[in-house]
Amino acid sequence: MSTTNPQITVLGLGTGDEDQLTLGVWKKLQLAAKEQADLYLRTKDHPMVQMLNTNRIPYQTFDENYLAHQTFEQVYESIAEVLIQSAKTESSEVIYAVPGHPMVAEYTVQLLKQRCPSEGISLQIIGGESFLDQAFLRFGFDPIDGFQLLDATSLSRYTLNPQLHTVIGQVYDTLTASDLKISLMEAYPDDYRVVVGHSLGVTGEEQIIEVPLHELDHVKGYGNLSLVWVPRSEQDELYYRTFGRLHEIVQVLRSPEGCPWDREQTHASLRKNLIEEAYEVLETIDEDDPEHMCEELGDLLLQVMLHAQIEEEIGTFTVYDVIAALNEKLIRRHPHVFGENKAEDADEALVNWNAMKAEEKRKKGIDVTKQSVLDGVPRELPGLMKALKLQKKAATVGFDWSELEDVLNKVEEELTELHEAIAKPSDTGAQDRLEELGDVLFSIVNVARFLKVDPEEAIAHTNRKFVQRFSYIEDQLRLKGLSFEQTDLSEMENLWQEAKKVAKVESK
Repeated sequence: MSTTNPQITVLGLGTGDEDQLTLGVWKKLQLAAKEQADLYLRTKDHPMVQMLNTNRIPYQTFDENYLAHQTFEQVYESIAEVLIQSAKTESSEVIYAVPGHPMVAEYTVQLLKQRCPSEGISLQIIGGESFLDQAFLRFGFDPIDGFQLLDATSLSRYTLNPQLHTVIGQVYDTLTASDLKISLMEAYPDDYRVVVGHSLGVTGEEQIIEVPLHELDHVKGYGNLSLVWVPRSEQDELYYRTFGRLHEIVQVLRSPEGCPWDREQTHASLRKNLIEEAYEVLETIDEDDPEHMCEELGDLLLQVMLHAQIEEEIGTFTVYDVIAALNEKLIRRHPHVFGENKAEDADEALVNWNAMKAEEKRKKGIDVTKQSVLDGVPRELPGLMKALKLQKKAATVGFDWSELEDVLNKVEEELTELHEAIAKPSDTGAQDRLEELGDVLFSIVNVARFLKVDPEEAIAHTNRKFVQRFSYIEDQLRLKGLSFEQTDLSEMENLWQEAKKVAKVESK
């Protein structure tokens, strides 16, 4: 064991051209050879290795580690472990040389930075030319215009920003390029021009190839020294696909320079719009019209944005607070997905959800034992939907019918009471008729619940059916040159029956 403090020195070998190697790194490599220090290379697949061979500088590589492990994370952890153990056992300094700059896209160096202090090892890092230096030079853009560096192996749609120049490293092979292409096509048009750079700055090996995005994986020669550059875009169409642009537009609409109508809106004035837009979305679902649904979901999202913007203007919260709260709640209430709990089916998942809701109330100091079983049903829900939710909540504590037949008998009982209310004089029985009709509707909702049919869906289906059949009557009268005033009820009933037959034939 060495009696001196163990040390690891990390060197950056630059982009691969020996003329770009820093003098300090070259002196350190020569000194390592002279003092017979352990020199490790992460990989020999780098142009600078030829210079080491020419100058007879001995080294070891970790290329076999790539074959011995299934993931890059495992490879890098194994390399860091070897370096740390070597530093502890060897009497001389351990030198570790990596391509490019040690602090750019070198996960092994990050692992060493994390572990060396606790292992009692001194870590020195000597920089080299980064591939970014050559990327700025050879691709010809100024990073001050807006720039991001991403890893092809962990890139997602959410990290992409078309307003920034994007350089993507770790494009090791055609398979990685193919996956990258798919991710990029979620944010950019298929024919968007992108640039592939192989061995940038290396004399005799450099290749710069511009292709449309859909041909990205057709380019040959991907390897350790490959980059993809996606130039920044000024196209409004690309920015339209970002949430930030939506937030910006709503801010402008509400600003003094914006739209007079939008500026005047309040939570109260927008209230009916929120409800109307929600119902228009439901209509597109019933019509099975994805294109129309896309548009109406946008209108509904606008209502959320406007309400959030009103609060942002007075400093209470922003739409990003809304998103953060929603994300946190979704993760917290799905411990069977994001935690250790298990849920084999939808019922178990619902149990987890309700348990988390109860725990949240407890943490807020709410005594759930003093709450009504019926609490939590929104006051402004449509009648049928609210009746269904009230019945479901009551059923959780056993206040429920046991058989469907009992529910149907209850419907008959309520109908009888409605008949009795109707028989009363109109001037004295109005309130009774209202109440008894409500009881009939409530009992019908109970039937729907036992049949596992959503009453709102059922009535919506019947409404659509009525509109279709009544429209058939109108069309037929129009073809005959008749108006409703010229048609008696029996003829309309005949047309109604025809409409039913036509609907049956069309449904087959």
